[in-house]
Amino acid sequence: MRRIRNAAGRARPKQITVRMAIPMLGDITGVWEPVEAERKAAWELYAELATRISTVELGPEEGFLREALSSFYSLFGTTRDILRRYGPDVAPRRAAGHITFGALAVTVLNQALRPVLANWHPRLAAYESLRPADVDPVSYERSWEHAGALRAEITRVREVLVALANALAEVAGSADLLRPATTPYPPPRRPDGVS
Repeated sequence: MRRIRNAAGRARPKQITVRMAIPMLGDITGVWEPVEAERKAAWELYAELATRISTVELGPEEGFLREALSSFYSLFGTTRDILRRYGPDVAPRRAAGHITFGALAVTVLNQALRPVLANWHPRLAAYESLRPADVDPVSYERSWEHAGALRAEITRVREVLVALANALAEVAGSADLLRPATTPYPPPRRPDGVS
């Protein structure tokens, strides 16, 4: 893979191969040869994804399902804004087997996020509307009989968003912002007692 350098001297790929599995759609595979507008758009969307709960693993007793769905939903507005701002430069016409920022972003929205939101947003809203006033929202949500199924869907979508984020980071020439920047302090002890 040939790389080009940006103004700060960071290497950015001239092209990358994208492979993503989207539930109910299948695999998206293709070559992405980003133009400068796509690199800038990739950075903007990557920064959004890296700072949202939608790309953070949600443990069984962590987080709030409503917040996760809201985070997914807000990606539509963010992505539309980026697409409008950069215009057709982020969706140039390409041969079959080639990917663009625009096509990739819209596919993830419409094929990975939209089906989950269309199914689960109204179901969760209906359940939330029945919450008694004396029950806190977190306890009520966690007692929902469908909470586990929704968490599984959130995990599947999260995997798609992380794959998208990784492709965007590579195109933008960015470090991996999805992993912690430092090791915990004090360092965890190994089983033999050594730190």
